[in-house]
Amino acid sequence: MRRREFVLSLGGSAMAWACGNGAHGQERIARVGILMVVAETDPDAARYMQSLEGQLEATGWKKGRNLELNYRWGASNPEQLSRFANELVQAAPNVLLAFGTPSLAALHKATTTIPIVFAAVSDPVAQGFVTSLARPGGNVTGFSNFEPTIGSKWLQLLKEVAPAVSEVGIMFNPRTSPYNALWVQSIERAGPDFGMTAHHVSIENDEDVRASIATLVGKGGTGLIVPSDPFTFERAGLIASLANVSKLPAIYAFSRFVHEGGLVSYGIDLVEQMGKGGGYVDRVLRGDKAGELPVQGPTRYTLAINLKTARAIGLTIPPKLLFTADEAIE
Repeated sequence: MRRREFVLSLGGSAMAWACGNGAHGQERIARVGILMVVAETDPDAARYMQSLEGQLEATGWKKGRNLELNYRWGASNPEQLSRFANELVQAAPNVLLAFGTPSLAALHKATTTIPIVFAAVSDPVAQGFVTSLARPGGNVTGFSNFEPTIGSKWLQLLKEVAPAVSEVGIMFNPRTSPYNALWVQSIERAGPDFGMTAHHVSIENDEDVRASIATLVGKGGTGLIVPSDPFTFERAGLIASLANVSKLPAIYAFSRFVHEGGLVSYGIDLVEQMGKGGGYVDRVLRGDKAGELPVQGPTRYTLAINLKTARAIGLTIPPKLLFTADEAIE
């Protein structure tokens, strides 16, 4: 079947679902509740929405015609996410979409019956959201962002760009990303393979960020890893700037940090994952059970390098590493 015919057939399925049996054949509206871990003012908020809505429209779901989307923006605040999760569940949508691990945690607690599709969630099996990746069970499925083994890759990159580093701080807020304890264990275990030791650097506010980076720099021979965490994600510019001023080599989970001046990032495309989440929302709306759709991991990671930052902090990016980069910022 040609791609155009395939898309049209999916669109037909959506329209068939939407056509009700009422007296005048009025269209039924598919209702989707969306809980976002970021704030509505996030620089990429519009891109996340466009990715989701574009995917849904490609399969026949048109906002304002046969689709109602109800967004809530959590701004990495656990209490706010919990309140919004309950609001969305009480509205009884056909499907819920969780963007980010804290969003899924809130929705998972709020309902065991409404289907939930997630995107950008860390190790959903270890956190108890699903039984297995192949057969999630229950009412939850979606797309994961990282597995704990990613920690060794971050260490490898740090060693390649800054061979003198022997101690690594792993910076995150345990309140907004408790799942990062998995990453700490992974990185600590892999550290000796790269001649490094690693430890958690706990932060809860901007002053903690400043003090922690100052402490790391004061020790000498240190580097920084910033894994997936909505708290640090919202402060990408602050963290990258402080690390650069202190000449602290750092590896980040998302390219936003590199665009804000950070040294190197290795991770997933969040906008792309949002679109994939839309694909699963479509499948659930057309009758698939969430618990029978396999959880899918990343199919690719992207490497971004800020060459201007490397020069500013006195580092030389190995040519082989630069050759493999998906994005190099001059």
